[in-house]
Amino acid sequence: MAVLSGVGAGRRRAGVSVATGTESERPRARDSRAALTPYPDDVDARAIAEFHARYDRPRLSELVVVIAAYNEQDGLGAVLAEMPKRCHGMAVDVLVVVDGATDETAEVARQQGAHTCVADTNRGQGAALRLGYHLAAECGARYVVTTDADGQYDNTEMDALVRPLVDDEADFVTGSRRLGHEESDSRMRWVGVRVFAWLASLLTLRKITDTSFGFRAMRAELACSVTLTEPQYQASELLLGVLARGARLRELPLSMRLRTSGASKKGRSLRYGANYARVMLGTWLREYLLRDHRK
Repeated sequence: MAVLSGVGAGRRRAGVSVATGTESERPRARDSRAALTPYPDDVDARAIAEFHARYDRPRLSELVVVIAAYNEQDGLGAVLAEMPKRCHGMAVDVLVVVDGATDETAEVARQQGAHTCVADTNRGQGAALRLGYHLAAECGARYVVTTDADGQYDNTEMDALVRPLVDDEADFVTGSRRLGHEESDSRMRWVGVRVFAWLASLLTLRKITDTSFGFRAMRAELACSVTLTEPQYQASELLLGVLARGARLRELPLSMRLRTSGASKKGRSLRYGANYARVMLGTWLREYLLRDHRK
């Protein structure tokens, strides 16, 4: 397995300007983040420039695993260690996008033989994944797989996840904890998964069982074609975006485990659920109603 990583020259704490110290030391609430501007924004541009300068514009495998990581020093090493080296005859390259971490996430990646593209500002998982999609495609990826840095997904299931793409039976493949197996420690999240699956099915007029499963595979050009503006609640924006573009969707019964370390960056409150619903409805309005009207 070839794994990509690198360390950015500058880091900023979430909501804090390290250079000037002019902003408040208290980070903003994660659900108050502003929408992302079109790719590449200034943070993307700095991260990309540093990455290419460090690695001299590397050529990646056809299959690239993108991992967004923010303060995951305790769990990332095990995730990288279990990553398959090959999948359907393709070498597996891993691109770790460090989202303005304030711990040793990037150093852990290096110790595992990884290189990471480092964003110098903490913007959210959605921003880090968007950067990863585009950077992977620019470096030659044909297929992009996403997984989390906290060990919740069984990456040895990658062969099953990627197979529908290789066999040209799907353009976007996602696991489903409802069809497979889930270890859950949150009743609210258990309910939320089912409520949002029902809502997404209603909006898209197709059966969807899990809108937020983070272990997914897609064609690289498809990932780059979707409008992604959400820094945090990105899963439903990506899913509805690819479906609005006519992508062939496949859901598979896969496993979801409890985190191996640390605490979830995602909330368990009604506010988190309200924001997730806001993004899903807003994406549907933009991608289905307004997009059709513009045609």
